[in-house]
Amino acid sequence: MARAEDRRLTDSGIEVKPVYTADDVPPGPLELPGEDPFTRGPTATMYRGRPWTIRQYAGFGSAEETNARFRYLLERGQTGLSVAFDLPTQLGYDSDDPLAEGEVGRTGVAIDSIADMEVLLEGIPLAEVSTSMTINAPAALLLLLYELVAEKHGVSRDKLRGTVQNDVLKEYVARGNYIFPPRPSMRLTTDLFAYCEERLPNWNTISISGYHIREAGASAAQELAFTFANGIAYCEAAIAAGLSPDSFGERLSFFFNAHNHFFQEVAKFRSARRLWAEIMSERFGATNPRATALRFHAQTGGSTLTAQQPENNIVRVAIQALSAVCGGAQSVHTNSFDEALALPSERAARIALRTQQILAHEAGGTDTADPLGGAYFIEALTNELEEKARELIQRVDDLGGAVVAIEQGFVQAEIEASAFRHQAEVESGERVVVGVNRFTEEGGERVELLQVDPEGERRQRERTTRVRAERDAQGAASALAEVRSTAETDANLLPPMREALRARCTIGEICGVLRELWGTYDDRHA
Repeated sequence: MARAEDRRLTDSGIEVKPVYTADDVPPGPLELPGEDPFTRGPTATMYRGRPWTIRQYAGFGSAEETNARFRYLLERGQTGLSVAFDLPTQLGYDSDDPLAEGEVGRTGVAIDSIADMEVLLEGIPLAEVSTSMTINAPAALLLLLYELVAEKHGVSRDKLRGTVQNDVLKEYVARGNYIFPPRPSMRLTTDLFAYCEERLPNWNTISISGYHIREAGASAAQELAFTFANGIAYCEAAIAAGLSPDSFGERLSFFFNAHNHFFQEVAKFRSARRLWAEIMSERFGATNPRATALRFHAQTGGSTLTAQQPENNIVRVAIQALSAVCGGAQSVHTNSFDEALALPSERAARIALRTQQILAHEAGGTDTADPLGGAYFIEALTNELEEKARELIQRVDDLGGAVVAIEQGFVQAEIEASAFRHQAEVESGERVVVGVNRFTEEGGERVELLQVDPEGERRQRERTTRVRAERDAQGAASALAEVRSTAETDANLLPPMREALRARCTIGEICGVLRELWGTYDDRHA
C-alpha cells in the first residue's frame, strides 16, 4: 500500500498504482478491432486500411487570407480542411454590426454572406477534400453556404464530405457562443439532421464536442460523461422528430481533447467507443454497426499550451497527438506552439503539420490497430474511466437529461469545481507545469507572431455593404419573410434559409429574424 504522500492521481481522481498485473483487468480475451463494442477501434484494419485525416484548424482575418492558408497547408500534405470562424460569425452578427467592432477576423475567418464563402473556397477541390467547420449556433447557415458554393462549382451534393460541429449544448456548458435558448436551438440541430439525410448523405451532421468541455476545466471522466449526456439529448430530439437511430446514428461524430496524461487519454478514447456503443444499442435500439461504432476527431489541448517557454509546446503537442493515434482517432489536429500568444504563424502551423506526418510515417503510427490494447495499465484505466463516466451520466439522467441539467447549472458547476481544483494544484506546485511553476527561466523567448492585417476589418465591412447594395432587395426581403413564417411552424427551417442565403441575405439578417421570434439566451437568469 503506497504512503499517502506517494499517491498519484489522474485529473479524474483515479489512483495510479506503482505497477499493474493481470489481476487488475477482467479475465477473458479482448474483442478484435471493428467488433462491438469497438473498444479497440471502429474498423478491423484501422490505419492500415485508412490513415487518420490530417486536419489542421485554420481561419483568421478575411476569406482571402484564410483561403491562402488553406492552400498553403494542402500543398504541404494536409488531407482535410478545418475552418475556424470569428466571434461575430459564431454569434450570428455581420461584420458591420456595431457589436462586431474590433472582433472581425480576430479568432477566425469572417463570413457574412455567400460572397465571403465563395472567396474562402476559391480553388479548393470540394469533391476531393473533407471539410470540418467549427460552428454551432448558426451551424445550419454555414453548411448551407458551403452547399451553395459547391453547387455553383458543379460539385454534386453526394460528393460533399465533412462535418459541421452543430453542438450548441456544449456552448451553454463550456464556451458561451450561443444565440437562442436551448430548446429552439435543438430544433435547428435536428432540422439539420433531417436535411442532410435527404440532401447531403455523406456529411456528418454533428460533432458532439467534449473538447471545449475539457478546455473549460473538466476532467477526462467529466469530458466523457457530459459529452455523452449531450449526445443522448441530441438522439432523443432526433427520434422525437421522427428520425431513425440506425440512420442518423451513422452521421454522428465526436470531438475530443487530447490532453497531457498520455495513458489516461488513450484509455479515454477506448472507453468512449465502448460507452457509446452501449448507449446507442441499449438506449436507442440501434442495430446498424455504423450507428453504434463511435468515430471521433481529436485536437491537442489548447489549454495546456503555455506562453512561457513556448517551444515546450511542440513536445506537449506531439505527446498528445500520439495519444489520439494510439487511441484510434479518425482525424487529428495538432495545435501550433505559439497559440498561447497569438494565432498560428506559418512556421508554427508547418511544425504542427509535420508533427502528424512524423507520427504517421516515422513513428509507426499506422502500423497496427490498438497498439496498447491488452496492456494492464491501459485496460484498467479504460475500465475505471468508463465506470466514472457512467456514474456521472446517471446523475444527469436523474436530473431529467442534459438540457435540464444545463438549465439548472449542474454541469457548469461540476466543471467549475474541477477547474478550480486544477488551478489550485498548479498554484501550490502540487501539479507541475514545466516552465511555469518549475524549471523556469529569467526573461522571455522572442517568438515571431502572426500579425492580422488591421485593414481587413474595413475591407470586410465594405464587401458586406456591397452585397446588400447590389442584391435584389425585394427578393431578399421576401426570402427573410419566408424564414420567419416557417419558423412559426414545425416545418424544416433549412430550405427557406438556403433560399435566403441564395438571395444574398446575410447570416446576421437571418439570425436577426430568429432572434425576434425566439429571443436570446441569458444564463444569468436561467
